Amino acid sequence: MIFDARPCDLGEGPLWHPTRGQLFWFDILNKRLMTRTDAGPEHWQFDAMVSAAGWTGPDSLLIASESRLFSLDLVTGAQATVVLLESEMPLTRSNDGRADRQGGFWIGTMGKRGGDDPGKGAIYRWYRGELRLLYPGITIPNAICFAPDGRTAHFADTVTGKVMRVALDSDGWPKGTPEVFLDLTAEGLHPDGAVIDAAGTMWLAQWGSARVAAYAPDGTFLRAVGFDAPHTSCPAIGTDGTLYCTTALQGMDASARAAHPNAGKTFAAPAIAQGIPEPQVIL
Repeated sequence: MIFDARPCDLGEGPLWHPTRGQLFWFDILNKRLMTRTDAGPEHWQFDAMVSAAGWTGPDSLLIASESRLFSLDLVTGAQATVVLLESEMPLTRSNDGRADRQGGFWIGTMGKRGGDDPGKGAIYRWYRGELRLLYPGITIPNAICFAPDGRTAHFADTVTGKVMRVALDSDGWPKGTPEVFLDLTAEGLHPDGAVIDAAGTMWLAQWGSARVAAYAPDGTFLRAVGFDAPHTSCPAIGTDGTLYCTTALQGMDASARAAHPNAGKTFAAPAIAQGIPEPQVIL
């Protein structure tokens, strides 16, 4: 079903805030943070593209933008820069990101021309006052998510068609070399955003495939949940087991948009999986 009918040019970064019981997501190209409550739709407008968030308190988020990570007070709208992020690189922006189980925040960057800017992006981690570069040379960072026990991180460079995994130490920093978790190249699938549920199942949005696919901890395909929009971009799981999914209009010409009138909207599929509360980011 449609959770929110406002079309996004590039819907991304859904976050289920566990203490508010509220979904937040982004329309990256239109520089908006969006939400919906019983009172209706709401959004916050920014002067730069924003793409991902973690929660830092009942009324606050950490948000990734083109040039910084900043805190947002959801009540007053006040902003405060936490750390600069590629602020000297005007041709890049943030993309996929998620909090890890240790209270850190992973964020990917990419060229503003997407696949036409190969290797212009990277993946970073913010943790207790330090922003550390983890993986350079990324084209389109996606699928950042974490095993329930906090010992494994996953991520993807969408253009490779592969989802990687890497072991984490007790503080959540990568140890060892990333290895392939899913190789979707033979199927022609494009990994986008992902989230892992309480059973360790990865729910992976697949750009261009109108679905979110579920994979067991060993990489076995389990099932797929379809949505009425071709460009599924990122899932989130609510406390009641609802699977939410953002979608996008980006890359669709007039005929494609006419054929898919629900493209760009945000969807909800009830009773799909048991989620894990998103960890609070430690500033």
